Amino acid sequence: MKVRYRERALADLEEISTYISERSPIGAINVIAAIHAAVRDVALNPLGSRQTSDPEVRVKIVRRYLYKIFYTVSTEGIEILHVRHGARRPWINE
Repeated sequence: MKVRYRERALADLEEISTYISERSPIGAINVIAAIHAAVRDVALNPLGSRQTSDPEVRVKIVRRYLYKIFYTVSTEGIEILHVRHGARRPWINE
């Protein structure tokens, strides 16, 4: 399925990469690679992740690093809305 990233999700990935690379450049590469692998998994199985309180939004968890990928599914493809660490307070789709 076609995957599209919202501007916010792209900014999230940039912030995650920058934050981690200041501490561990190799770690940043590994985390971003794991997030992209999870997005590829979503593209292959878009309904395989759990729904959030918003029935249109699903969340894929990158288990090793505890990042959450919020996305929607439509006939046109998948739209990645937001990526955030699971330790942060819950995200409310606005």
